Amino acid sequence: MTDPLKERLEKLRKFSDSANRRANLYNDIAKMDDTHTARSLGALQNAPAPGKKLQKIGFLMLWVPEPTGVTCAIGGPMIVAGRYLDKKYNGATIHDIGHETKNTISSISNFKNSVL
Repeated sequence: MTDPLKERLEKLRKFSDSANRRANLYNDIAKMDDTHTARSLGALQNAPAPGKKLQKIGFLMLWVPEPTGVTCAIGGPMIVAGRYLDKKYNGATIHDIGHETKNTISSISNFKNSVL
């Protein structure tokens, strides 16, 4: 019979190795020097958030005093559309992914150190 703690520890080692490889891959990708790759990575590092922008514009239009009420009629749907895009659009950047990967590595290593 095998010890369930050893099995769990082996599984955590595999997770840790996978997270380390992923972090190294992201680090290597960020170091690439090709102009097209750099432009693509720049777009990933500064990912737009269209949902938040639509919400802000919608709130501004909603609060603008205007006698005909056209801006109020346009502002509400813009807020709703912005909220929908915010839920459906992934605005994660490479920095966010790297940060979460480091947190995962840290959590796994902390747990591994507490078990050993």
